[in-house]
Amino acid sequence: MDDSPTHARPAPRAEIEALPRYSRASGLDKVTWVASSNESPVAPSPAVQNAMAAAAASLNRYPSLFGDQLVAAIAERLKVPPDQVMVGAGSLSLLQHMLVAYAGSGTEVVHAWRSYEAYPILVGVAGSAGLRVGLDAELRHQLDAMVGAITDRTKVVIICNPNNPTGTMIRHDDLMRFLGQVPGNVLVVLDEAYREYTAQEHDEVALLATFPNVVVLRTFSKAYGLAGARVGYLLAAPEIIGNLRASAPPFGLSSVAEAGAVAAWGEQDLMKANVAAVVAERAFLAAGLGSRGFRVPESGGNFVWIEAEQAKGLEKECIRHGVSVRAFDGEGVRVSIGSRGASLAVLAAVDTFLKDRQIRRNDSSII
Repeated sequence: MDDSPTHARPAPRAEIEALPRYSRASGLDKVTWVASSNESPVAPSPAVQNAMAAAAASLNRYPSLFGDQLVAAIAERLKVPPDQVMVGAGSLSLLQHMLVAYAGSGTEVVHAWRSYEAYPILVGVAGSAGLRVGLDAELRHQLDAMVGAITDRTKVVIICNPNNPTGTMIRHDDLMRFLGQVPGNVLVVLDEAYREYTAQEHDEVALLATFPNVVVLRTFSKAYGLAGARVGYLLAAPEIIGNLRASAPPFGLSSVAEAGAVAAWGEQDLMKANVAAVVAERAFLAAGLGSRGFRVPESGGNFVWIEAEQAKGLEKECIRHGVSVRAFDGEGVRVSIGSRGASLAVLAAVDTFLKDRQIRRNDSSII
């Protein structure tokens, strides 16, 4: 006789069951160029690789509790005290720590939409309710509407600047006006994952002196080419840093990742040269798409946004031409910037896509 329990299974919290799933790029096993994850097209330098290899020789030892060496290097260059810097296993991990520490059940988190697709997932994990504020006609944050969405239950507002996936940017003066309207008890997270690719008016780290409720969130995954190492950092008031460190798991950054980030942080000229190449290629691809009739917002990231209702169809055509992209069906396609060959493959795919649509429109048997 089978005495085993019934077929019941453990169930997660209702919020976890309802979470959207992070999308995956299609066709990665079929393409020559990967333009779907906003990675750097340039591998880490030999100095970075050597630093990481050297650190691997001591993997039997724990890393420092809070990534002390990297914290010190960041603090020195940005001219802030070390107690205003926190590092972790990617900016996404740090954002999750913030939402768990400052939001939670019965609270709300305001963010723009469309924006980074991980936001609704992390908000749900924290047990909060997400309030999405649509972008304007130019695919930019509607800052006044975001202020209007704040209620007594709002604990966090997330600003993605430049915005992923549209690439649109917020002017410093507009950001200052927005911050002046947000209640001081609401945490404002400035997600600046792509700031290095933007012509910068100001370094928003200076905002910390005026707005103690602001957190500046950045990453080594993009311009520094360490997506596989998972390193991010944030800057905030010491009180916020203390609360985050108290609630985050210890040893949050591996010693190998820290060594690579410290080495990459010391290669500012190389980083800027790599960024300049991406920005030039971004202009080439955007011009090519514009000449084909697409409205391409000016991008401050290492990617461009193609507005296209038939996004999945365009994605499939790109894969057939040897390049992966990220499709958001019904909205558009995000293309990460890489080599000239990848850009030409995307443009060739767009040409085929447009020609096929024209043939279909002219074929009365299909209408």
